[in-house]
Amino acid sequence: MGKSLQDQLLKAGLANKKQAVRAKKAKNSKEKLQRTGKEVSDDIADAALSAQQEKLAKDRALNKQKNEQAQQAAIQAQIAQLIEMNSVAERGEIDFSFPEGKLIKTISVNERQRAALVAGSLAVVKLRDRYDLVPRKTAEKIAERDDSVVLLCNTETGDPEHEDEYAEFKVPDDLMW
Repeated sequence: MGKSLQDQLLKAGLANKKQAVRAKKAKNSKEKLQRTGKEVSDDIADAALSAQQEKLAKDRALNKQKNEQAQQAAIQAQIAQLIEMNSVAERGEIDFSFPEGKLIKTISVNERQRAALVAGSLAVVKLRDRYDLVPRKTAEKIAERDDSVVLLCNTETGDPEHEDEYAEFKVPDDLMW
């Protein structure tokens, strides 16, 4: 009959007699506790369980981060698709200035587009260092996904009182700006 693992370890010099006696004693006391019905505290099992829980928590955090990144990429793709499908292609020769952070940027538009930008029916959006004009409804959809993409979207004022606050003041014909 073959030798026990303990005997083989002793013969190979990987364990000494003291370790063998200690292991046998621990095994006997563990078996005795199990027979009497008392709870066994196994340090190794507790350590393994805590390590498994830590690994599970770490994996959950990593999965959450990956899901958030995938969701952000999907949102950016939706924004790009909205801009590309609804962008106003024609450009004009009039420079229209708008703020981007602390800078003032310009985009070339025609007179009709400039009036639409001022009135709020067109908006300026930025996609990959390119400025585009899109209709107001598209800009609102884009702003729902990412507010930082919409650079200029004037609010429409249907009230003529706000548009003509200075209508009662006449401007002289010979005044040069």
